[in-house]
Amino acid sequence: MAAEVPHRAAQAAHEAIPELPNLITILTHRWHDAPWVAWLHRWENVVFSVAVALVLCLLTWRYSRRPATIPRGWQNLLELFVEGVDAFVGRILGKEGRYFTPFIGTLFLYIWLMNLSVLVPFLKSSTSNLNTTAALAILVFLYVQWTGMRRMGVVGYLDHLAGQPRDLIGWLLTPLMLPIHVLGELIKPLSLSMRLCFNVFAEDVLLAVMVGLGIGLSVGMHLPSWAPVPLQLFVLPLVLIFSTVQALVFSLLTSVYIALMLPHEAHPEGH
Repeated sequence: MAAEVPHRAAQAAHEAIPELPNLITILTHRWHDAPWVAWLHRWENVVFSVAVALVLCLLTWRYSRRPATIPRGWQNLLELFVEGVDAFVGRILGKEGRYFTPFIGTLFLYIWLMNLSVLVPFLKSSTSNLNTTAALAILVFLYVQWTGMRRMGVVGYLDHLAGQPRDLIGWLLTPLMLPIHVLGELIKPLSLSMRLCFNVFAEDVLLAVMVGLGIGLSVGMHLPSWAPVPLQLFVLPLVLIFSTVQALVFSLLTSVYIALMLPHEAHPEGH
């Protein structure tokens, strides 16, 4: 009985947070006793993130399988995006950047679309849930560590974590530097996941509050149905800007983490 109190308190706190209704929450209110609806409600963040991934795969497959000589429409947009990401990654990683462009570009586009999916009626941003962002951060963590081992070798990777000691003082500091560097690598996915999750969560709450405020003013003051529109015209550009910035920051930090794992000669001059 005592164990149910924190659970009920957490559930009540979750319900008190404003959130735009999505397709699964609507189904839950309509058929709350159906097992398949309960399953969807439990895994709703996974469902929406997979839906975004499928849309992204279909778009890229459709407009890249038979590229036209003179690109138009979506193909032109995708090529501009690829060129922009390649230049962005190249400025950070130098000549090695093109190898990592597919991973970083896919990561940016996937996170960006998930951030913006809250603007589509009956969808939600899966990145507002810590489970989703933690999975993305762990993926980046594993990819970065694998890159370090592959480029430097296991011995070179351990030497990097030890602070690359080259003199007596360096070797004496190894027992201190090694756990500090290991702890720093473990903190990176934590900071990545929490930064993305809480920023997107705040954007979604802001959007839900403004929608609720507009509906409340319209009903309470007997205003016409179009009266809440100016409020949405104010908040929608903010959500668009913040969602893009958060996806860009996540991709930028991923590029920096990869750069720190590359041999020094692979970095561009001046970096």
